[in-house]
Amino acid sequence: MRLRVTLLLSLVLALGACATPPTGTTPAPSPASVTATFEGDATRPSQAQGWVRSELYFGVGTEGDAASNISEAQWRAFLDKEVTPRFPDGLTVFDAYGQWLFRGKDGPERLNSKVLVILHEDSPQRRADIEAIRLAWKQATHHQSVLWSRQPAEVSF
Repeated sequence: MRLRVTLLLSLVLALGACATPPTGTTPAPSPASVTATFEGDATRPSQAQGWVRSELYFGVGTEGDAASNISEAQWRAFLDKEVTPRFPDGLTVFDAYGQWLFRGKDGPERLNSKVLVILHEDSPQRRADIEAIRLAWKQATHHQSVLWSRQPAEVSF
């Protein structure tokens, strides 16, 4: 009996190894073939090196201080005038909340914020564009700073 069960299992395993995929199915392509078949362009390369993810943090209102609020219309006008001309290929904006401890104050200052995310080539021109945006915001709002965080990014479009 044991010999018969062993032979039956061996036969099932052997036949399973010979099975072919059902008609109409295609095996998944390898990652190398996917990369090789997609071609990007200069603006949207299939894979790009030397890019960074820049995040800019803009305060748009201090909690409890209605006079400090930047309206959505003012924010959009700023984007249209200062950001979009410098980075016309795209950007992302998140609404955020943050806080920081101001020295000499009893508690943290709480801020409504906008986080602007831009993926761009790491070049002197792009860094100058980011600095121009930060300066324009500080001049328009009289804020002391715009936090800029940047990190290397692997991108693929």
